[in-house]
Amino acid sequence: MSNLQTMKMLLLVAATAHGASAVGGNAMGQDSSLLHRRLRTAEQVPLRVEDCSLIYRQPKPLKKLQMHDLVTVVVSLNSRMLSEGDAESRKTASINAVLADWIGLDGLALRPDPQSAGDPKINGSVNSLFRAESDIETRNTLTFTIQAEVIDLRPNGNLVIEARQEVTENDETWEKSLTGIIRREDVNPDNTIESDKVADLQVFKRERGIVRDGYRHGWLLKIYDRFKPF
Repeated sequence: MSNLQTMKMLLLVAATAHGASAVGGNAMGQDSSLLHRRLRTAEQVPLRVEDCSLIYRQPKPLKKLQMHDLVTVVVSLNSRMLSEGDAESRKTASINAVLADWIGLDGLALRPDPQSAGDPKINGSVNSLFRAESDIETRNTLTFTIQAEVIDLRPNGNLVIEARQEVTENDETWEKSLTGIIRREDVNPDNTIESDKVADLQVFKRERGIVRDGYRHGWLLKIYDRFKPF
């Protein structure tokens, strides 16, 4: 290495040392990690998502629901029932009875009755068989979205909601209604709540029109199905 190159290297080292001493305080080297934590005063700040994520967005604060505010309820109800039954009953009975002696009245006195026609007899048998088999499997699914109104505030902060919706198209009408109790903290930031988080949930759905009249039971058939006379 020539004397000129040695002189340039010494000047570079001196300039670097002078710059570092002029900055003062805690000098930090470069760090390409998103998890790098800066020093504030003499303490380290705990790692937070907003400090290390490039796509972090501050969530919206929860809305403070009041009377007559609206909440969107996402109703998704699924139920399934499977029931199986098998019963069998057999009964056999026989009776053989003979009345050998009897009594007769003679004034106020009792006397034996000779039964001149013979001893009365009873002889019979009963056989019965009962057998029943039943299988039932039902599946129900109900999914829709409805806007509900806060109609009451409970002392503990819970909200009572009520919703009603009616749609009419030509001669067909669909009615839906819902009532229940919800908690403020269960309402999502987009002002929606799932039906499985609604307490005392009551859902009513009814159809009216020509299509419904085509498959509904009449009043006489309903009476027959209720009492089953045969």
